[in-house]
Amino acid sequence: MSRDLHTTAGKIEDLRARVEEAVHAGSARAVEKQHAKGKNTARERIEMLVDPDSFTEIDEFARHRSTQFGMENNRPYGDGVVIGTATVDGRPVALYSQDFTIMGGSLGEVHAEKIVKIAEFALKSGIPLIGINDSGGARIQEGVASLSGYGKIFRLNTRSSGVIPQISLILGPCAGGSAYSPALTDFTVMVNETSHMFITGPDVIKTVTGEEVGMEELGGARTHNVRTGNSHYLAENEADAIDYVKALLSYLPSNNMDRAPHLPPTELLEKKASDIALDTLIPDSPNQPYDMKVLIQALVDEAEFLEVHALYAPNIVVGFARIEGETIGIIANQPNQLAGTLDINSSEKAARFLRFCDAFNIPILTLVDVPGFLPGTEQEWDGIIRRGAKLLYAYAEASVPLVTLITRKAYGGAFIVMGSKYLGSDINFAWPSAEIAVMGAQGAVNILYRKEIAEAKDPIAARAELIDEYNESLANPYLAAERGTIDTVIEPNQSRAYITKAFRTLRTKRDTLPARKHGNIPL
Repeated sequence: MSRDLHTTAGKIEDLRARVEEAVHAGSARAVEKQHAKGKNTARERIEMLVDPDSFTEIDEFARHRSTQFGMENNRPYGDGVVIGTATVDGRPVALYSQDFTIMGGSLGEVHAEKIVKIAEFALKSGIPLIGINDSGGARIQEGVASLSGYGKIFRLNTRSSGVIPQISLILGPCAGGSAYSPALTDFTVMVNETSHMFITGPDVIKTVTGEEVGMEELGGARTHNVRTGNSHYLAENEADAIDYVKALLSYLPSNNMDRAPHLPPTELLEKKASDIALDTLIPDSPNQPYDMKVLIQALVDEAEFLEVHALYAPNIVVGFARIEGETIGIIANQPNQLAGTLDINSSEKAARFLRFCDAFNIPILTLVDVPGFLPGTEQEWDGIIRRGAKLLYAYAEASVPLVTLITRKAYGGAFIVMGSKYLGSDINFAWPSAEIAVMGAQGAVNILYRKEIAEAKDPIAARAELIDEYNESLANPYLAAERGTIDTVIEPNQSRAYITKAFRTLRTKRDTLPARKHGNIPL
């Protein structure tokens, strides 16, 4: 139907038709294929994420300018990505959502310009940037223009790091160079079986190396959550992924100058059942594990804990919670996984989380039960010295409030690394069950009293006696408390009260680093 563009009514009708064309730029067949894979469209995903009627689209009429390979005959509105602003739970966000129904969501020059535009807007406005990735990679027809677009996006990701929260949702393929943008953001969420992220695909790997590997094994969501650590949450479906992002945003400030969302306190400090239960949390046997998440839930508001990186390096636990309505980050050894030892993966996992919290002024609670660093040639050859030092560096650099509680083992260098006074922790508590020493009693006695044990009439009894003596004289919290390494020893049932008061006192903490361009973290 023709439209009279000489009248106002005609121009409005023309605008509405163009908007309709932009909204339905992907073919019905392409949309059907997307749904058949259990995937939503770019606009459906935005609707799931943001508050109703809050999305304002930008550049919906943008089109690519390529004329090579017949591209001049295929110029849909939007160029395969939807960008704009909205609110999530009433708080402003900026976002982009790649549209796989249009040229496979491939990134060309205009596509990249749109992402850069909304990312620049997020940075100058001081609001979180959420990227929904579903793309086959660079648009081959546009050559170097596609590659330069990636470079601009990566630079902006880096400039925005530590200034605004950046969250990536991988809800389809994220191939080639495009995978580096999520790697530069703060949190990445993937969906089991439908999300894939890799630099070189299975076909390329087979051609170059002869190795055969399936898509899911190479770069599937479970691989990146369990093995590589590139993903921070494994969602069952897109709705689950989006719900996790909403929950994550609820703990985060909009930028590094703003305060994180505050909720009214809901609990008093009088003892409750979960506090009393902490008195029996630590097993009598020093080698028997327990679940550190039980302690976390007892300490925080409403027992609510949003874990990050749950499936990767489970020997350390990190995530967000609230105390008296204020957001805190938690880093905790997990005794029921590798005895809570620190290794390469757990050190890097904790360091990355700690540095995020420090960048956005989120206080840190550290819960310690660590027998040391994981021994072995594999750890040594893969760089545990350099890579473990990242965690040490992160604690020493942090200027946010730092509170530490030692529940049981705190041995050797691992004791120093896990939020000790020597690295700048503000307030440190210990339970009576804490064992603070260079190493465990059994190992120490074997070294210190090797000759005496060998010469004893009953070596087994002599060794047991010496272990008890070592524990009583050295492997306890009181020697550390005498020297000020521990501020006080508390009953387990008092932990919530002491930690709550500590963070309450530290809300006005001010600490600055020496003047410098930036430090040189051991990467």
